[in-house]
Amino acid sequence: MEQIHEAIKLMEANKSEQAMHLLESFLPQANEEEKFTIAELYMQWGMLEEAKFILMELSQAYPNESELKIMLADIHIDLEEDEEAINMLNRFTPEDEEYLSALVQLADLYQAQGLFEVAEQKLLEAKNHDPMETLIDFALGELAFSNGEYQKSIPYYEKVYEVQQVMANVEIGSRLAEAYASVGEFEQALEFYQETDSEDPDNLFRYGFIAYRADRLDISIKVWDQLLEKDPYYQSVYLFLAQAKETEGMVEEAYEVAKRGLTVDEFNKELYHLAGMLAHRLGKEQESHQHIREAIAIDPGFKEAVLFLIESYKQAEDHQAIIDVLTNVLEQGEEDPNYKWELAKAYREIESFNDALNQYKDAYNNFKEDPDFLQEYGYFLVEEGRFNEAIEIFSNYLAIDPTDNEIGEYLERLRQNQSGF
Repeated sequence: MEQIHEAIKLMEANKSEQAMHLLESFLPQANEEEKFTIAELYMQWGMLEEAKFILMELSQAYPNESELKIMLADIHIDLEEDEEAINMLNRFTPEDEEYLSALVQLADLYQAQGLFEVAEQKLLEAKNHDPMETLIDFALGELAFSNGEYQKSIPYYEKVYEVQQVMANVEIGSRLAEAYASVGEFEQALEFYQETDSEDPDNLFRYGFIAYRADRLDISIKVWDQLLEKDPYYQSVYLFLAQAKETEGMVEEAYEVAKRGLTVDEFNKELYHLAGMLAHRLGKEQESHQHIREAIAIDPGFKEAVLFLIESYKQAEDHQAIIDVLTNVLEQGEEDPNYKWELAKAYREIESFNDALNQYKDAYNNFKEDPDFLQEYGYFLVEEGRFNEAIEIFSNYLAIDPTDNEIGEYLERLRQNQSGF
C-alpha cells in the first residue's frame, strides 16, 4: 500500500502525472485488495476507463460480488454506456445484497430511454422485494409525477412524507402540493405548501400560483412579495403579482409592481399591456399610451393591446393618433378587418374623406353582413353624395334586417330623390 499512499500524496500536491505513473507501474504487482483501492482512486479522479478495466478483471474473478457489479454499472452509466449498464444490472438476483439498488438504477435507465412501463415494472419488483423501503415509494412517485400521472404519484409521496419530508434533495411536501394542484385539489395543495419551510424561489412561485388558482389572493400576494424580496430578478412573478393586487383593489401597488417588473423583463408584452391598463385606471393617460405602444412594438399582432389603445385615443378624441397606430400596424403585415373599419372612422373624423372611403371599401367584404357597419357605411356614402352606392348598401342592410322601418323609409326617400333627377 505504500505506493498507493505515495500516489495519493503526489495527487494532492498537484503532481498528477507522477501519481499516475507510480500507480501504473505498481498495478501489475498489486494484490486484489490494492487493485480495488486503485480502481476507487481512478473513479474519484475521473479516470473511468482505467477504473473499468480493473473492475472488469476483478469481477471475472469474483462474479457474485455485488459491490463490483454496482461500481461497474455506475461507470457504464457515467460513460453513457447504457446497454452495458443494463446488462450488468440485470445480472443481480434477489439474493444479492445490492439487488434493490440495482433495480432502482435499472428503472432510472429505462426511464431515460422512455421505457416508462419497464421502469415501473422494475420498481414494483423492488417494492415487492421490500415493501417498507421508502426509497422505492419515492422512486415510484417520481416516475408517475414525471409522466404527468399526478393522481397516481400522490399515495407514493404520502407514504414517503410520513417517514421523511426531504429525500434526494426533493421536498416531498412541495411535490404533493404540485400533484394535488394538478388534479384540481387546490385547498389540499395549499395545506402542504403551508407546511413546507422551503424558501426556494421556484417553490415560492408555485406556492403563490396555487393560492392564486384557489382564489386565495391574500396568500399569493404575501408569498410573491416575499419571493421578490429574495430574488427581485424572478421575472415570471411580476405579471401575476400585479394582476393579484389589481383584483384585490390595490391598483396603485399593482402599477408599481408592473413598472418594477418592466425594469427586469423589458420584452414582456403582457406586462406592458397590464401596466398600460393600470395607468389608464389611475388617470395617467400619457404613461398608459406609452406602455401600450411598447407592447405593440414588441408584437404588432397583439390585437388586445391595439384595440385598447384605439379605444383610449377615441376617448381622448385623438383621431390622428389612431391613424398613426393602425397605419403602422398594417404596414407590419397585421391584417385585420376591424383595423380598416377603425381607420375609416378616424379618417372620417379628420375629414379625410377619400382615405375614409378607401378604408370603408376595403372593410366592406368582411362586414357586408354586419348591420352596424352597413348602416354607418351607407350614411357616409350619402354624406359624400354617392347615392347609388348608398342605395345598394342600405338595400343589403334591409335584406338582413327587414323590420327596420326607419331605414326602410330613408331608403325609399333616397330612391325617390334619385329618380327625380
